[in-house]
Amino acid sequence: MRQGWNNRGFTLIELMIVVGIIAILARVAFPAYASYVQKANRRAAQAQMMDLANRQQQYLLANRSYAAYGTMTSAGFALQAEVSKWYGADVTTASTPPAFTITFAPSGSQANDPAGTLTLNSDGTKGCTGCTTTELTRVYW
Repeated sequence: MRQGWNNRGFTLIELMIVVGIIAILARVAFPAYASYVQKANRRAAQAQMMDLANRQQQYLLANRSYAAYGTMTSAGFALQAEVSKWYGADVTTASTPPAFTITFAPSGSQANDPAGTLTLNSDGTKGCTGCTTTELTRVYW
C-alpha cells in the first residue's frame, strides 16, 4: 500500500457512474409504471361503469325506465374520487325500448390512454374508441 494514498470515500468518476446507472434504470422503469397506473385507472372506471349499470337495472325495475345521469347523482350515486379525477361520466337514455349508454371519457393524464372513451350499454355491449374488436376483449375490457 502506498503511503500517500488514504481511503477517503468515493471518487467523482465512481459517483458519476452510479448516477448514470440510476438514470438508465429510471428511464426504463418510469414508462412501465405510468402504463401500470393508466391501466389501474381504466380498471377502476370499468368497475364503476358496471356498478352504474347495475344501479340502472335496479332503477328500471322500480320505475319502468332508465335514469339519466343527473337523476342518478341526485339519488345519491356519485363517482368515486379516484374515477372522477380521470374520467368524465355521462349516461344517455332512450325511452322506447328502454335503453341506456354509459360513456366515460378520459381526462387529464388519462387522456392519452390508448383505449380512449369507454362505453357500456343496456344490453351489456362494451366498447372503446381506441381499440379493435380483438383488443376490446383481450386487452381493454
